[in-house]
Amino acid sequence: MTKDLFVGIWVVAISALILSSCDTPVGQGAAWGAATGAIIGGAATGNVRAASIGAAAGAAAGALTGAAIQQDQAARYGPPPPGGYPYARWAGTSGFYYCPYTGRVYDLRGVPHGGLTRDVDTGRLFRKP
Repeated sequence: MTKDLFVGIWVVAISALILSSCDTPVGQGAAWGAATGAIIGGAATGNVRAASIGAAAGAAAGALTGAAIQQDQAARYGPPPPGGYPYARWAGTSGFYYCPYTGRVYDLRGVPHGGLTRDVDTGRLFRKP
């Protein structure tokens, strides 16, 4: 029984670490919450079911916390325009996108999906699809 618990906790923890590569605060919060919940749930009760329940609860709480952090970060840019920030268009090469305002091509390989980028010509923000 303890071997199954140990394996279950490590599988959940490794999965959470793999998912922690998510670039958005919501993804990172969910991953860390899942890992923490699994470890606490498994350590407190000693069974895999509790570790799974802890992982689910931790992921939900972490995602909510990450969403609050993401909104807080977006507030630094000011209020979004009335329909939200427009999305860039793919430029035909992986990671490169056309700005919706000027048509300039931007290298957005390091920007997470949905992340904001400022157009250097207009100063306006747009999202990576």
